Amino acid sequence: MSQLEKKAGLLRRTSSSKKPLKEKVVLMYDEIFAKEDPAKNNPRFWDELFLMKVNLEYLESKLESVDGEEVQRIQDNINSLFHHCVQALGEEHQIKVVNALQTLCALFRGVHQKNKSTSGFDIINMLMGFDKAEQRMKDLMERLDSLLCGDGSESLKSLCLKLLLCLVTVTDNISQNTILEYVMINSIFEAILQILSDVSSRGQHGYDAVVLLALLVNYRKYESVNPYIVKLSIVDDEPTLDGMGMVVHQALTEYNRQYKDKEEEHQGGFFSTLTSMVGSMFIADADEKLSVQTNEAILLALYEAVHLNRNFITVLAQSHPEMDIPTTPTTLTPTTPTTPLGTTPPSLDMMNNPELPLDPNLQTSNLLITFLKYASIVMQDTKDEHRLNSARLCLIILTCIAEDQYADAFLHDDNMNFRVNLHRMPMRHRKKAVDKNIPSRPLVCAVLDLMVEFIVTHMMKDFPMDLYLRCVQIIHKLLCYQKKCRIRLHYTWRELWSALINLLKFLLSNETTLLAKHNIFHLALLVVNLFNMFITYGDTFLPTSNSYDELYYEIVRMHQVFDNLYCMVLRVSTNTGQWKEAASKVTHALINVRAIVNHFNPKIESYAAVNHISQLSEEQVLEVVRSNYDTLTLKLQDGLDQFERYSEQPKEAAFFKELVRSISLNVRKNVSLNTLSQGILLKEFSTIS
Repeated sequence: MSQLEKKAGLLRRTSSSKKPLKEKVVLMYDEIFAKEDPAKNNPRFWDELFLMKVNLEYLESKLESVDGEEVQRIQDNINSLFHHCVQALGEEHQIKVVNALQTLCALFRGVHQKNKSTSGFDIINMLMGFDKAEQRMKDLMERLDSLLCGDGSESLKSLCLKLLLCLVTVTDNISQNTILEYVMINSIFEAILQILSDVSSRGQHGYDAVVLLALLVNYRKYESVNPYIVKLSIVDDEPTLDGMGMVVHQALTEYNRQYKDKEEEHQGGFFSTLTSMVGSMFIADADEKLSVQTNEAILLALYEAVHLNRNFITVLAQSHPEMDIPTTPTTLTPTTPTTPLGTTPPSLDMMNNPELPLDPNLQTSNLLITFLKYASIVMQDTKDEHRLNSARLCLIILTCIAEDQYADAFLHDDNMNFRVNLHRMPMRHRKKAVDKNIPSRPLVCAVLDLMVEFIVTHMMKDFPMDLYLRCVQIIHKLLCYQKKCRIRLHYTWRELWSALINLLKFLLSNETTLLAKHNIFHLALLVVNLFNMFITYGDTFLPTSNSYDELYYEIVRMHQVFDNLYCMVLRVSTNTGQWKEAASKVTHALINVRAIVNHFNPKIESYAAVNHISQLSEEQVLEVVRSNYDTLTLKLQDGLDQFERYSEQPKEAAFFKELVRSISLNVRKNVSLNTLSQGILLKEFSTIS
């Protein structure tokens, strides 16, 4: 028996010597793939076809298997099938609409599989014919728009979105999918917004709508004017923006909750007993098991909203009670059993109830807090490519937030305090933070904590230079805002200073290895300039004069690191080589740090000698510092409070191109035959005539 016959679905065997009978729908497909017009001898052929349950596998396989000559021979029939599918979408008979939508899915997938090596124009010709393509796609998009915006079945709306996701992701690179030109011309942007603005439809279709929008925004975004980018950038409708934020928030919350459940599962039971018996030798293994799959699609949607739409920033700040999403499965948004953690739409119960009563005893949350918690999970382990991409995207989103004036005002608002429980990587030299000990502070403190956490935990052989650069730049942008607005943030700055000094120490210890891959002098320059920001402008944003004293204490205490860095950059800058210029910039940047070290060290040694003390206490050193400020001379350095604003093109273009490719492949895999829920749909509409 041929492969196609195996997939055809057999009714029965008449006898061992006879061939098995095929389903009627399979026989009708065979007629379409014959040379003759199938409606020639049966005028009701197309009406009958769309009353039959679709055999997706057989139809796709048949399309994939036809050779070049056959394509020419049956093209008229394929064009006719596409045309009648679009016509059937306008039928009152819901079974026909369901079958037409699923047939279109099979057509898009099958033709693209068949034509993987050929151009998009060949695909358009095979599906619709060049001369009729524009009208056919206009009709299709209008029918889909009508189904999405109408008062019809929610299941049909879900299937429409699945069809659109299937259409968008049939090619690995969505910008090579020329059919999407018609989706640009015949926009469904308003339909997507309507889904997001309505509480009920958002609960059932919001996830697919947001992912679809994120993908459409990335179609040829650097090559031509993309109408979805233009329209998204000017949306100012509050319910719509809130709806988009709610979908992203619930998807991230669901991931955070499932991660927390897994974490608690690993900490309990036999595993916990075993680790307490044999020490921490298995900590790394446990951590690997917690590396659940990330959700780049929803992160991309959040990025596009934050990056393109200034009005969306307000959505990040909207508070509501923090609660776990119920884990009760729902049949309204069916997903495959193998769907990875973090990529499924969230539970409907929360999505349908955005307005919740505020309990004064309940901790409040918002999209930004949920995002920071999510980022703290995915940024723990960057060895896996997906998690590395997620970490990079999280830092890009934070970069956009740190540059926005409204976001900065909210982050630093002393009247808006939150308790943010970030996830921290298990490390042998520190205890796990207890949730109750986390103070309620302005949100910028949580952002700084996240940056410090990353800096401390990723000094490793496979050094993520790009992520470190982004972390340090985010810190710098936040400091620039604090300096500009004279905000005295009550933060444990010493932890940040200590993390930055240890980072410099790591760069020095691994100079040879790191220089083979990275320009470590650029990172060193950014770190040293952070210290210069504190030295030059610290009196305008550090909370107390004591904080300023502590800064000098840390610089003097760790002077050996700065001395070693100076020796290294001086050596490199005085030799000819590719790093000469980069190293000389660090040499210049170290002027004030070295002035502080050279000024205070002799004073401290003199104080110790006069008072016959072998080792000074911290308070004694601080006393020397306070009493010798007047004689310290520093040089004013220009541009410390200036930064280059984020720009996606051209620096990030390659990253987003690969990211969208990866998301597209994942979405294509998840919009599988199972997610089309054929059985459920047919059962739902079987009583409708």
